[in-house]
Amino acid sequence: MIVLKDICKVFNRKGTKVEALKGVNLEIEKGDIYGVIGFSGAGKSTLIRMVNYLEQPTSGEVIIDNKNLGKLTAKELRDVRKQIGMIFQHFNLLESKTVFDNIAIPLVLNHTPKKEIERRVNELLKFVGLENKAKAYPDELSGGQKQRIGIARALATNPLILLCDEATSALDPQTTDSILQLLKKINEEYNITILIITHEMNVIREICNKVAVMEKGRIIEKGNLLDVFGDPQEETTKNFVRTVVHDEVPQVILDEINYEDNNSKVLKLKFIGENSKKAILAESCSKFNIQPNILFANVTELQGNILGNLIVELKGRKEDIYNAHEFIKDKNVKTEEVINYVNNNWITNN
Repeated sequence: MIVLKDICKVFNRKGTKVEALKGVNLEIEKGDIYGVIGFSGAGKSTLIRMVNYLEQPTSGEVIIDNKNLGKLTAKELRDVRKQIGMIFQHFNLLESKTVFDNIAIPLVLNHTPKKEIERRVNELLKFVGLENKAKAYPDELSGGQKQRIGIARALATNPLILLCDEATSALDPQTTDSILQLLKKINEEYNITILIITHEMNVIREICNKVAVMEKGRIIEKGNLLDVFGDPQEETTKNFVRTVVHDEVPQVILDEINYEDNNSKVLKLKFIGENSKKAILAESCSKFNIQPNILFANVTELQGNILGNLIVELKGRKEDIYNAHEFIKDKNVKTEEVINYVNNNWITNN
């Protein structure tokens, strides 16, 4: 559906070249809700503007629904853009027009018949739950209502793709949740592919099935939501994941651990999906006569899947500890041996 191949983008600013994107490769399949996360300046907004060709790459290819945008005529490019809706952080509504007229803008520009405009706008107002606001003006609406109108406008031409550029960052948490649920409904009922740009990991956690992490113009990590949350590889990804999945242990407990004790071993365990529902730790300790000392436990729900983080000290004979550790690994639980805790970070051996 959306393919970015070796995308580079260089801006010339006062005689200085700035590389906004550096060899970006990304593939988004039809029906995905794909999240791209990164700090300010990572290149997220430049990337999303590549998808509708508001920004053209310095090099590389943008392919939408099997069409290479760089090879299209101006008319063909306009036709592709009609299939791509976009919603913005600050709504971009025209204050001088009513809610009805704001939603109707794309239809008017497409020379849609008046009766069809009325039918479609009323249909969308009902879909976003604001059918009683047709005659209101944007300054009479809350932030969440404005974003719903922005979403309705983006859906007016029945797009195949919906681009969301920091669409919830100006909203409070409760309103953000309602907007995310609306986007999920759009994806499910209309089968619209959604690309979300954000700096909020909670947005990724709540709605996306896939995620890419950007840093300094590059994609440094990407994959399925559960894989990235469950086993982040890059430090930036780990920092984002920590905002949602916390694994802090009180210092008073850390101070009591003797990492050099041959009759104990501290393990960091991750239980993902079906493994989180099984008593694997209890089974291993019972089987090998091990005493477990649970130092920390955390469970995170990721769209119906469970990610469990557990830090546990196993006490017993060295051979039994080894066998218990191997038993846990054989059950497809990700394990790391903790050999120290320094500067608020676990020092581990994989």
